[in-house]
Amino acid sequence: MKSGFIGIVGRPNVGKSTLMNAILGEKIAITADKPQTTRNSIRGIYTRKPGTNGSDDEGVQMVFVDTPGIHKSRNRLGEAMDEMAENTLSEVDLILFLVDEHSMKGHGNEHIVEMLQKVHTPKILVINKTDQMQPEEYLKIYNTFEKTGMFREIYGTSALRGDNVKELTQCIEDCMQEGPMYFPDDMVTDYTERFLVSEVIREKALKYLNEEVPHGIAVEVESFKEDKNIIRISAVIYCEKKSHKGIIIGKGGKKLKGIGKAAREELEALLGIKIYLELFVKVREGWRDSRSALTEFGYVEKK
Repeated sequence: MKSGFIGIVGRPNVGKSTLMNAILGEKIAITADKPQTTRNSIRGIYTRKPGTNGSDDEGVQMVFVDTPGIHKSRNRLGEAMDEMAENTLSEVDLILFLVDEHSMKGHGNEHIVEMLQKVHTPKILVINKTDQMQPEEYLKIYNTFEKTGMFREIYGTSALRGDNVKELTQCIEDCMQEGPMYFPDDMVTDYTERFLVSEVIREKALKYLNEEVPHGIAVEVESFKEDKNIIRISAVIYCEKKSHKGIIIGKGGKKLKGIGKAAREELEALLGIKIYLELFVKVREGWRDSRSALTEFGYVEKK
């Protein structure tokens, strides 16, 4: 059997989570049309058991690590996210570096390229969102990175539409070496159900709030009680300012109810069981610069 760990890196909002979900065929990482959606290094597990494609098929298990978007840090949360992404580069067997047309603006990719040049891990460049760019723009991006000589392969994809994802997946598999099966073959992520619940709630909050409340929200699952036919969940959405609390709740509680309804429906589909979800909103000023809060919410490890 072949196996290995694959790190997915790139600037915020280039489609890293969308690509991993597309490869796995299941949604395990939240996506939103906003940068810094992913805050943890989320592991997705792709397994094809030996013999699936014939008697000579040795099977493969590929463990994808979807990292937070690398960006210039403005607070401790940002620093923790960048550290997670950088640590991934030296711990995996293959690196997927995602770019898109928008990410070519500014100097953010230059910083990532400098990081990649310091590690000897094999690398594949993925030019994502090809459905949103002209052929000449794709060729320009291709030539910019091809001349570095850093990448084993360069692929153009539209992770959202699934274009060229199957071919990219096969290329990744071809890069894997003989190794053990790290996880059970029916496992698609090693994160707990509580973590997935908090991520789904945060995703719905980001989508419902648009630009009204920035990224100063965190979700903590206070209780998770599983009965025979229902899971009862109580969770808190934390924000940094008192003014944000009213925005999240909305007039007559309408916005919070919308967040809860959308999260509940997705969680019921994800977990395959009826969900009773209770949401609260609390203010925790400056939590993104508080090490104790970042530790409590799982963004940094306890010392």
